[in-house]
Amino acid sequence: MESVADRAQRGKAARKAAPRRSHGEWAPAADRPDPVDVLEGQAATRIAELVPIRYGRMLTSPFHFYRGAAAIMAGDLADTPTTGIDVQLCGDAHVGNFGVFLAPDRRPLFDLNDFDETHVGPWEWDVKRLAASIAILGRHRELDERACRDAVLMTVEAYRRAMREFAVWGHLRVWYARLDVDDLLQRARLHDADFDLAGAERAVERYRRKDSARAVAKLAERVDGQLRIVHDPPLLVPIRELLPHDSGAELQARFAEMLVGYAASLPPQQRHLMQTHRFVDMAHKVVGVGSAGTRCWVILLEGRDTGDPLVMQAKEADASVLEAHLGPSAYDHHGERVVQGQRFMQAASDILLGWHRTVGLDGVTRDFYLRQLWDGKGSIDTETIPVDRIAPLGAFCAWTLARAHARSGDRFAIAGYLGTSDAFDTAIADFAERYAEQNERDYATLRRAVEDGRVTADTSV
Repeated sequence: MESVADRAQRGKAARKAAPRRSHGEWAPAADRPDPVDVLEGQAATRIAELVPIRYGRMLTSPFHFYRGAAAIMAGDLADTPTTGIDVQLCGDAHVGNFGVFLAPDRRPLFDLNDFDETHVGPWEWDVKRLAASIAILGRHRELDERACRDAVLMTVEAYRRAMREFAVWGHLRVWYARLDVDDLLQRARLHDADFDLAGAERAVERYRRKDSARAVAKLAERVDGQLRIVHDPPLLVPIRELLPHDSGAELQARFAEMLVGYAASLPPQQRHLMQTHRFVDMAHKVVGVGSAGTRCWVILLEGRDTGDPLVMQAKEADASVLEAHLGPSAYDHHGERVVQGQRFMQAASDILLGWHRTVGLDGVTRDFYLRQLWDGKGSIDTETIPVDRIAPLGAFCAWTLARAHARSGDRFAIAGYLGTSDAFDTAIADFAERYAEQNERDYATLRRAVEDGRVTADTSV
């Protein structure tokens, strides 16, 4: 087995093929595809009438555009220098894809929370997507140029320092590492006398209350004494509206078949837990920015009685946007790809996380992954976060990303490559500035495409 010292030296040696400062040298390729063509290529497999919602949400701001542009950036990253050290990538590690959720021990954690694009690939790609998102968010929130760059530098430095720290930890300690939110808030208060601890704790408490009962209160109503998901088109459409001729018994049979397939992906204990619930209703729900237009279902179940609801989400899993540039996934089932990637990268995952392949209403076979819709989950509100908190937020995200990469990749080699200087930090800050400018040009291209009638955007929902 290769020694730790040899692995660290291998990382240092990678600087010859990919000098750290080379990561800042980015410009769009001469044959770079039109960004709207890339988005339209994705739209071809989505629900056509919902694609305008995706474009409408992406037009909210350059930052929202970036959230939906993972496929565009994947093509841009394909020509950038890499060290040849692969990890389990998030694939879409922008700052909006980190947040709070309740771990199985019911303590709130800060972690990555979106894995639709997860794939094995160069660790640098996730770092660049995160760093560029900090630069783009800073511009969106009108931070001055110096403050934006400082926020990116703080983010990348946090990744580098965390990875070097993980390189001296034992294997189990790395796998047990996590950002416990309660501890995090206390540390923030100790280091910043102006930190609003009470406000932060209230926000975490709101996240704690985001559970299936709260989802039912928002998404369902009682009809003749029975819970039914509300009809709120186009964002929420119950299956009874999509299949008006199917009887309740037929819907029960459809779901029972799906439950058997999904439960097979769970450990025996969770499989038993799911089988103690009964199907009540399900609906198609439009979610997110990048995911808008994909097939996503919310499924309402009951446990002990009507006061014991469980709301699940079944989300379509297509090929990762990275696969066009890195090759196919090792998993034949894209739902399994998402689930296994999430388990690699998260400190703790939803106990009901699983996958299923099924024939859709249109007769096409598709892959899905399933999870609880709400389980104490809370995303960072990038529109309201104080601008002086963007840099610390970037650092928390970077530590979390480094921890995720350290679990699946060679943390000793990555740490050896990064070193103790700020060479990599400044290079990535240069890249982030250049890519933020490219993102604004791409955003303008989509806006012109809408104005010219090339594509349609719905900004009303």
